Amino acid sequence: MNLIVSAIGQGLLWALLGLGLYLTFRILDFCDMTVEGTFPLGAATAVTAITNGIDPFLATLLAVLAGMVAGLITGLLYTKGKIPSLLAGILTMTAIYSVNLRIMGKSNISLLGQPTLFNGALRNLPQYFDSVTLGFLVIVVVTILMVLFLATDYGQAFIATGDNPTMAKSLGIHTDKMVIVGLMISNGMVGLCGALIAQNNGYADINMGIGTIVIALASIIIGEVAFGELTLNQRLVAVTLGSIIYRIILLAVLQLGFSANDLNLISSVVLAICMMIPQFEQQLNIKKPILKEVRPHE
Repeated sequence: MNLIVSAIGQGLLWALLGLGLYLTFRILDFCDMTVEGTFPLGAATAVTAITNGIDPFLATLLAVLAGMVAGLITGLLYTKGKIPSLLAGILTMTAIYSVNLRIMGKSNISLLGQPTLFNGALRNLPQYFDSVTLGFLVIVVVTILMVLFLATDYGQAFIATGDNPTMAKSLGIHTDKMVIVGLMISNGMVGLCGALIAQNNGYADINMGIGTIVIALASIIIGEVAFGELTLNQRLVAVTLGSIIYRIILLAVLQLGFSANDLNLISSVVLAICMMIPQFEQQLNIKKPILKEVRPHE
């Protein structure tokens, strides 16, 4: 039972990564590799700040700001420097590796004996319930803020930029600005995820960002495959549920005797299978029910 609770807690925390990438990958149609650098950047910023006596909550906010700066740099490289999106993200991600070493001063830092968001007010909860509680609270707040943002005129302009940049420009939307804002919000969320995961694990490591984009994509794809056709708001919830399902799948695979060293391999295989499922369904003519949004007048 404890393993299931742990998987749910990890799924809720890692869902922030999936939601962050969803903004750029699905809504903006922007392939952002920055996340593989932003995740450890958030962890390094938060852990270094905490070990230097800064309050864990403030340290977490600093991690969010650091992630937003990384997103801003990628956005400027893409919009002003006219560098292709994939390469812009890779350049920023590569540069962040050196930045992380500068921030931490070494390859890893432990939080042993240091205060964190998990050993404060949540310290009296049963084992693993601290991550479930904090993860649930954070993911609910972030999801509600995303729904409210996307429902505004600014949010609709943001969505239009991803759907059809040319048409968006013709309507007077500053698409470059939308891309930059989207990358900043996305990477801010990824930085938040890195800060929370580092505090939950009790350390920050320079290499903890390797494979994170696969984890984020797995959350998105599993959510879409598992729940079929959804509205935009429902998709945001599906990403969180996809993250939890993904963690439970990993737990099941590890229980079969696989090593933790195989996690990146397992993640890639799971993602590949999930991406092929729609093709199999199409060949077998399997149709899923379409979930419709219930409107007040209906």
